[in-house]
Amino acid sequence: MSTSPKIRIRGLKKRFGSKQVLNGVDLDVGIGESLVIIGGSGSGKSVLLKCILGLITPDEGSIQIDGEETTGLSGRERERVMRKFGMLFQGGALFDSLKVWENVAFGLIQGRGTAKAEARLVALEKLAQVGLTEAVAELSPAELSGGMQKRVALARAIATEPEIIFFDEPTTGLDPIMADVINDLIAASVKELGATAMSITHDMASARKIADHIAMIYEGRIIWHGAVAEIDNSGNDHVDQFINGRAEGPIQMQVTRP
Repeated sequence: MSTSPKIRIRGLKKRFGSKQVLNGVDLDVGIGESLVIIGGSGSGKSVLLKCILGLITPDEGSIQIDGEETTGLSGRERERVMRKFGMLFQGGALFDSLKVWENVAFGLIQGRGTAKAEARLVALEKLAQVGLTEAVAELSPAELSGGMQKRVALARAIATEPEIIFFDEPTTGLDPIMADVINDLIAASVKELGATAMSITHDMASARKIADHIAMIYEGRIIWHGAVAEIDNSGNDHVDQFINGRAEGPIQMQVTRP
């Protein structure tokens, strides 16, 4: 079995105008590992994810997937790498014009050329895996609650049985109980697939539930990276302030006072 990381990032930088968002990110994600990246708003979490996905081109640095450099890929080469990926978007990003099962099967039909009948069977299987029935499959996303929409989005993320799954703030907008249900489903789905998972969140309850390792990004750099069991004793003042939600500490929030 390969000991090389599934995802290897070195010296990643990205600037937007005068704002240096990523400032030399170094990060490894092992095969079959679930890594959660934490950090405040504007810390660079989403930009890092989009760089890995190829949606944003970094200014400098290296992103390797299975040992292959991906920062310069385009066209068919980029599509080939993208076939390894599954994605659960922050807002679910379901297509309102499609039925639930068609949303789940979208990557199979459009990306893999799978026949509709076959793709529907896979969609029903994945929906059952996240606790949704065949009756739900025929509904439109607008007929579903927020929690059910998130389950559908998870079913879509795993439908193509990807090698790497990305989760963008997977519990945003959910009540604590439904968030915990989604966290359990994410953990179970990733384990069943044997996939590598990379998530970004500011929800520490979610991070603790789905992570093997946690990395914190601050001012465009990874300032701490360790096992989830070690985070309460990280020895890092920034991490300690963030995970405990304290206003006082080295992380200063910009607040406009009247």
